[in-house]
Amino acid sequence: MTDKTALIQPDRDQSAIAIHLVDKDGLDDFLKILSAPQRSAAQAHKFAADPHTHAVLPDGDGWIVAAGVACAASLSTWCMARLAEVLPSGTYRCANGDPAAALLGWVTGQYRFDRYRSDSEPDGPRVLLTKGVKAIEPAIAEGAATALVRDLVNTPAEDMGPAQLEHEAQLIAKAHQAEFKVTTGDALERGFPMVHAVGRAAARSHAPRLIELHWGDPQHPKVAIVGKGVCFDSGGLDIKPAAGMLLMKKDMGGAAHALALASLIMQHKLKVRLHLLIPAVENAISGNAFRPGDVLRSRKGLSVEIGNTDAEGRLVLGDALTRAGEEDPALVIDFATLTGAARVALGPDLPALFTRQDKTAEQLLSCGNAADDPCWRLPLHGGYAEYLKSDVADLGNAGGNGFAGATVAAMFLDRFVPEGTDWAHFDTFAWRPAAKPGRPKGGDALGLRAAWGMLKARYG
Repeated sequence: MTDKTALIQPDRDQSAIAIHLVDKDGLDDFLKILSAPQRSAAQAHKFAADPHTHAVLPDGDGWIVAAGVACAASLSTWCMARLAEVLPSGTYRCANGDPAAALLGWVTGQYRFDRYRSDSEPDGPRVLLTKGVKAIEPAIAEGAATALVRDLVNTPAEDMGPAQLEHEAQLIAKAHQAEFKVTTGDALERGFPMVHAVGRAAARSHAPRLIELHWGDPQHPKVAIVGKGVCFDSGGLDIKPAAGMLLMKKDMGGAAHALALASLIMQHKLKVRLHLLIPAVENAISGNAFRPGDVLRSRKGLSVEIGNTDAEGRLVLGDALTRAGEEDPALVIDFATLTGAARVALGPDLPALFTRQDKTAEQLLSCGNAADDPCWRLPLHGGYAEYLKSDVADLGNAGGNGFAGATVAAMFLDRFVPEGTDWAHFDTFAWRPAAKPGRPKGGDALGLRAAWGMLKARYG
């Protein structure tokens, strides 16, 4: 991706191409101020000020841009993102008002995942000028965090296995002088038995591990961020069909969100003691794969009967959440591409949000809406805990029916978070099946900025 710091610059009256933001209500007045050749060009483009449309109009020896937006007086995150995707490289400024609210979309609109492509040479950057200097750094930082999630999720499992995920986490730890620890092998089997069991069938190069990072003043409130790092999910012995396996490189999307959020926390020096945990595994198939009917012992001591080896994400999260709770955190947030049920209920755009405390839910929902990163709360309904009952163990890992799958998975996780701990769980898709302005098809951050906004409000 183009250097994000070059995409937005302070407006010091540099030479720039003018962008006129026009909504439906202002179209007639805008057309009146145009010259006859410009009006003819607008008509030739059939420019009607529809959002995410534009027209290039002549202006002496140069040109200007007329861009349709929903409301010219109140810009949204994505209202200029399409322009950032399609305009020629160059420097631009808004002719009517400052684009501070739309800076993030301008950055994310220029994202490209071209690691494996040899047939595309992107043109130069589109630079946007703004008088809102204070808005530049947040937009660049959040744009970089979004790009990190996209890059990690888009990378195939062969190049983004547990070892590579560890490497990415270590780079972030080094950048912020954080403490870094990885548990593997016999120590993993003893200390995090469910993480080990899920990942033990993978090739040695993709061996399972528990990645931990500590940062910040130990006297500050402790915040644990946990991310599901299933780098590929075959389904295990309860193997997925081919269509269900096709996108499973994205099953480490929770870990990608956790890494991006941790990076934002450390970059902005929030007054917290951060504990990042990523159980990184590949759910593979071999002679030593864990089986349906097996009973696993967890780090917490609870025994778990395996009803479905494809419900593996909750197992590795259970051990990680137990470890997080051992440090008595003030807040735990986990991200996971956990259930198809959440997607059936809410579609690809809305992460399912589960919290124990109403106040935490309200903050996350409010911050998400403010950042154009909406979430939707689903219930932690205690009555559905009975779906996890087992005849031979403390609990099962899969419900015996198809009801309330996202809630049942969240209720499983709830058993591994200490009672009374403030906890939020994001069941996110981490993928965009169809492109939208500023949001290309592929891996994407969904729920990241909602969580970041809440943490800034609490600890900034």
